Amino acid sequence: MAFRRSIFLNRTSGGIQVIALLEGLKGLLVLLVGFGLLDLIHKDLHAAAVEIVRTFHMNPARHYPSVFIDVISQLTSIQLWIMALSALFYAGVRFLEAIGLWLERQWAEWFGLLTGGMYIPVELWEITRQATLTRLAVFAVNLVIVLYLSFIIWRSRQARRG
Repeated sequence: MAFRRSIFLNRTSGGIQVIALLEGLKGLLVLLVGFGLLDLIHKDLHAAAVEIVRTFHMNPARHYPSVFIDVISQLTSIQLWIMALSALFYAGVRFLEAIGLWLERQWAEWFGLLTGGMYIPVELWEITRQATLTRLAVFAVNLVIVLYLSFIIWRSRQARRG
């Protein structure tokens, strides 16, 4: 029984570290986007938007690429700074969560559960609007993470009680 309980109490888990790595990668991706936004300051945004559309082999004359180009072309330097700083803040939150999970801090498990759980209704709404493989995959991964963190927290509380 003592051996079984020690395994049950052991919080070291490859699953937690995988989640920590995913959160760190999300933070890194958003940080890179933020730097990309800063790089656009004082540049011809219309030309940059057209280049992005062409890079993804889209027709700039079509509706959505045209809307994208129009929106990007109207951004100001202040708006780019605000978006870049928002990206920096978001990346910092993701890095903080990743470090907390890697170090197996209980607050990070709760934080991951809450931040992951708050996206589930939005993801479900997007799937009901139009189910795509990408949306389904994002939802599935997020749901697995939320359920796994719920289990880890539940298991920890059960271990403290008994």
